[in-house]
Amino acid sequence: MTGKVYLVGSGPGGTAFLTRRGREVIDRADVVLYDQLPGEEILASLPERAEKIDCGKYGGKHTLEQDAIEALMVDRARKGKIVVRLKGGDPFLFGRGGEELETVRAAGIAIEMVPGITSALAVPASVGIPLTHRKYASQVTVLTGNEDPTKPGPALDWELLAKSRGTIVILMGVANLAKIADALVKNGKEKTTPVAIIERGLRADRRVTTGTLADIAAVAKKTGVKPPAVIVIGNVVKLYDPDTPDLIPVEED
Repeated sequence: MTGKVYLVGSGPGGTAFLTRRGREVIDRADVVLYDQLPGEEILASLPERAEKIDCGKYGGKHTLEQDAIEALMVDRARKGKIVVRLKGGDPFLFGRGGEELETVRAAGIAIEMVPGITSALAVPASVGIPLTHRKYASQVTVLTGNEDPTKPGPALDWELLAKSRGTIVILMGVANLAKIADALVKNGKEKTTPVAIIERGLRADRRVTTGTLADIAAVAKKTGVKPPAVIVIGNVVKLYDPDTPDLIPVEED
């Protein structure tokens, strides 16, 4: 009897933001293949009886390569197991969930998607930065700051992005922050455009660094900004107030 695979998004951090459906399928799992982004609280809540396989990326080093992860998902499901592929945020937003979906489908195995709250929305909201606002932005663009280096060319149109009057949210962009800011300015984005970098999501030690496209790379370097972080670019950043209490409670250690 063939098992089933669940692609589960754990949300932006902590069990409070894991969906009810996500909790249900995790508790039923025979096998959990997890990344590091779900965080210690969620990883500590995995069922004891389940086989747990670390698939995280630490300091740029992959514990398992993508093809090996997908092979394990298929192998365990073919053995009749309930398999949960657990990711931070949402699996279909830069989580390689689409690739895993293709592989599992091609193997003829049943698969279910369990969406998660993406950090692209929750993390800015947690510090009082709305991604849309009647005065400032009527559209949002979410992009990766770390494109696949094996692609024949970049898929991002910096000229088009620079012309956008909406909010730009960048995931996985800390390492390329200087290049991103430079590309936007060179293509016509105002140097004075506000930027916020929110490190460590909904953890108790999260930190917000602000600046403009002109100086954010230097400010981030000076303050030692490190991933994981969400970068927000646009006039909505003006609404950030460091004296306002957290709008979403942080995950306590």
